[in-house]
Amino acid sequence: MKTLLLAVALSTCSVLVHAKAPIGIVIHGGAGTISRNSMSPAQEQAYHAMLTHAVNQGYSVLERGGSSLDAVTAAVTVLEDSPLFNAGKGAVYTFDETHELDASIMDGRDRRAGAVAGVTNVKNPILLARAVMDKSVHVMLSGKGAEQFAKEQQLELVENSYFNTEFRYESLKRAKQAIAPQPHQAAVPYDPAWKMGTVGAVAIDKKGNLAAATSTGGMTAKRYGRIGDAPIIGAGNFADNSSCAVSATGHGEFFIRYQVASDICARAKYQKISAAAAAKQVLAELKQVGGDGGVIVVDNKGQLSWTFNTEGMYRALKAEGGEVLSEIFAASE
Repeated sequence: MKTLLLAVALSTCSVLVHAKAPIGIVIHGGAGTISRNSMSPAQEQAYHAMLTHAVNQGYSVLERGGSSLDAVTAAVTVLEDSPLFNAGKGAVYTFDETHELDASIMDGRDRRAGAVAGVTNVKNPILLARAVMDKSVHVMLSGKGAEQFAKEQQLELVENSYFNTEFRYESLKRAKQAIAPQPHQAAVPYDPAWKMGTVGAVAIDKKGNLAAATSTGGMTAKRYGRIGDAPIIGAGNFADNSSCAVSATGHGEFFIRYQVASDICARAKYQKISAAAAAKQVLAELKQVGGDGGVIVVDNKGQLSWTFNTEGMYRALKAEGGEVLSEIFAASE
């Protein structure tokens, strides 16, 4: 099947459209202050290689006739296993120098969903979120209870030190230096690099079913069991076959307050506009109130897109009949 490209004159929005509703997948590895000046050619190559690997893993599931749920699970698992991204192995540190991870997944067929928050010893939180959806009567589990459920489901458990990386530890030290003079962490204007970083995937399968998955290590130096938007259905993750599927990345407090993921799909459904256009609207409005980040989107016609209001976003897509498109920086760079 030949693909039809729709050119969009926006530096932070890219869209790929098909004449029919084909298979396709979009992934992201976080948005924020990402510029060529701060990244070596070797680092850039490493990110492109991992994004390509992850999107190909998800696409291969779709190509074999697998479900969109299995495709997004496969792609996010790859990203969780890489130290390059703030999820799984590459999770950031909390203020207390540990790691607390969140994840969610949603089925566009019937809005079934699963989510976990604040887990510390589950190697792949997205697999636990999937188990919550498929093997429990709940939507969200947290902390020790979620970890007990993971053990019962025989998911791979690890020591919290498994998530340690030197790069993230250096980020924690810089964050603590900024926090130290302040009476409270919340008073500190955060460097975007500390509050950005999530991985996610959205996909459409051969049956036209949509799915979304999101996973994160959260915010550097977070305290008090802070939970962001990634495990919250409607905020950082959403899928509904009647409209679209969205996975978000950015400053979670804003994505929660403005219910970004579900708002995009609601606008597409009720205003009769494209999901890509709805995403652009929502991210522009979010920027006006101080919310930075980005989203990846697939609608029920198979249109794949991404939009972000930051300097860059790690992202890739693959649609039927096309090659992998992997990008990091804003198109204007």
